[in-house]
Amino acid sequence: MIQVKHIFATLASVANVLLLYAVGRGMSIGDTHTYSSDVQGQVGTHMLIGLGALIFAALVHAIALTYFIGTGRFVEETSNAYSLSGRYRDSSQRLKYRTLPGMTLCLLLLIATGALGAVADQATPASLTETFGIADATIHFGGAVVMLVINLMVTLTEYRAIARNSLVIEQIMDEVRKIRDERGLPAG
Repeated sequence: MIQVKHIFATLASVANVLLLYAVGRGMSIGDTHTYSSDVQGQVGTHMLIGLGALIFAALVHAIALTYFIGTGRFVEETSNAYSLSGRYRDSSQRLKYRTLPGMTLCLLLLIATGALGAVADQATPASLTETFGIADATIHFGGAVVMLVINLMVTLTEYRAIARNSLVIEQIMDEVRKIRDERGLPAG
């Protein structure tokens, strides 16, 4: 049986590889001030890959959040139905609430990286160069690297939380089976 943690690990890995690939494509563009069709084609490809990677990474965080919302509801309802200890609910909630700040930070960084990419595009009149004294492309690259590192750390934290929450659910299911056996109820 495939466990949720394996599915999440696969999705998170794909998201981080896509983000890394987008950063690599951006680094290979070279001088964006060159108005050749080849350079502009590379910029366009980088923008599409980057946007796709950002959306996919946001989706992975949304899946983790949805998982915790759904399992939290399951834990609460099952605990109430079988008069189980509140420790299961508390444990599941702690795991969920520990992941929320990281998810939020990643979503903000994903959006900021895209926005910095838009500012770095030569076709836009916006610029941060005068404000910070650093080229827009350098600011975008620095933001992308920070986002990539933090996203990797957060997805690892989410994976660990999902794995631990899966153990909580297994403990609940074991206890429910025992109660149902004691009462002579079918296991289903």
